[in-house]
Amino acid sequence: MQALLYSDWEELEIRDVDVPTIAPDEVLLRVEACGICGSELETFKNRSQRRTPPLVMGHEFCGTIEAVGQGAGAFSKGDRVVSNSVVPCGSCVRCKRGDSHLCASRQIFGMHRPGAFAEFVAVPARCLMGWPAGLPASSACLAEPLANGIHVYNLTRTVEPKVALVIGSGPIGLMCQQIQALLAGATIVASDVIPERRAVAKALGAEVVVDPMVEDPVDVVRSLTSGEGADLVIDAVGSGITKRQSIAASRPGGTVVWIGLHGAVVEFDTYEVTLPERTVLGTYAARLPELEHALSLMAAGAVDVASWVQSFPLVEGRDAFYRMLAGQGADIKGVLLPTQN
Repeated sequence: MQALLYSDWEELEIRDVDVPTIAPDEVLLRVEACGICGSELETFKNRSQRRTPPLVMGHEFCGTIEAVGQGAGAFSKGDRVVSNSVVPCGSCVRCKRGDSHLCASRQIFGMHRPGAFAEFVAVPARCLMGWPAGLPASSACLAEPLANGIHVYNLTRTVEPKVALVIGSGPIGLMCQQIQALLAGATIVASDVIPERRAVAKALGAEVVVDPMVEDPVDVVRSLTSGEGADLVIDAVGSGITKRQSIAASRPGGTVVWIGLHGAVVEFDTYEVTLPERTVLGTYAARLPELEHALSLMAAGAVDVASWVQSFPLVEGRDAFYRMLAGQGADIKGVLLPTQN
């Protein structure tokens, strides 16, 4: 089969590799679509040890079942399914308390095991859910990143934000923006340095968009809230600058969520968290019911995961990956279609 192989540091190539062998509890999935995630772009760019070549990346995917292991449950050949990105053990204390996405021995597709930048991938049946009829593959594969936005909402739903600032209008920022507007009813302020991304944020319902090269988003949010700050701030970039902005832009007693992975180390004034009683939350991945919720919202047309997404055949995967890595203009989110020539 063909795959987009991360063959060495800073090297990607289309290569023929062996079709995966499935375990008894797994299915062999013919991949219909797989999104290129920002976490993959960042780890590739920074030569992160979190993804070590040689490796087939790709964890946002859907497909058609080609073969079924003897212990794979009720799934059958020909079923169209969507996969979670996380493979939990199901038996550790974290899984048993309902935090399977934080499993102590979790595996991530395209990180700890072969991913879906390929024609086929082996998937444990417990990771799968039904693919709603009528939903295009290029949208269905994005249930996982949309579920990240739903997970943020579930973590912060008691905040009941009237004003939410989303820093970064890349894929995760746009997902979070739509979910906060839809499920929390928040007024959205979106900040991004790229004009095309600000335009998409505006088209998706942000009431205020900010160019942080011209205006300080902290000042903009404070001016909209009589000097208080946003009830909720989501940092979907994750740099040192945006982490500090996220704290400064939140109101006393407000909540900050860090979901962006642009940088791992940051210095900030801890008094700015302690004295105003701000809450700072990290977030990672999503639970399976949140993926199911994401699919239902997409199937109902309640969110837009199509107008700002570009699709590419697998054979163009290397160029598509580098385009998304550069992130210029309208290159916001790329999806690979392995079954398309």
